Amino acid sequence: MLQIMELDEKDYELIRAAEEVIEKKYRYERHHIGAAVRAKSGKVYAAVHVEARVGRITVCGEAMALGKSISEGDHEFDTIVAVAHPHPHEDIDKCWVVSPCGMCRELISDYGKDVSVIIPFEDRLVKCNVMELLPLKYGSE
Repeated sequence: MLQIMELDEKDYELIRAAEEVIEKKYRYERHHIGAAVRAKSGKVYAAVHVEARVGRITVCGEAMALGKSISEGDHEFDTIVAVAHPHPHEDIDKCWVVSPCGMCRELISDYGKDVSVIIPFEDRLVKCNVMELLPLKYGSE
């Protein structure tokens, strides 16, 4: 069973940072996922995903947020979240939290096995350790 943690005020601020970046930068067929990571320093870094016509070269929002943080000198992470922006043809009027894809789970855990991830779970938002989402992680350990 998934070991879940309740969200606190800082987690809701992190979600809002992800929402704000994608609400400002949303572009149909280019950018529809926003992500935000809170470094252990407390600073928040937000970024959008970069869509490509060839799906394999698309770069996820989580990777972009981690890269932004690392580029600014913050290499240790506390919590990460991604949100999806609705497309014009969808009957949805706000962003929603999405779970990280498998590659992002690998990437996040490569940069910290103690990182928390905010996810939707049983009709609510919770956070859990990234390793809960990645049993039997690939690696040399």
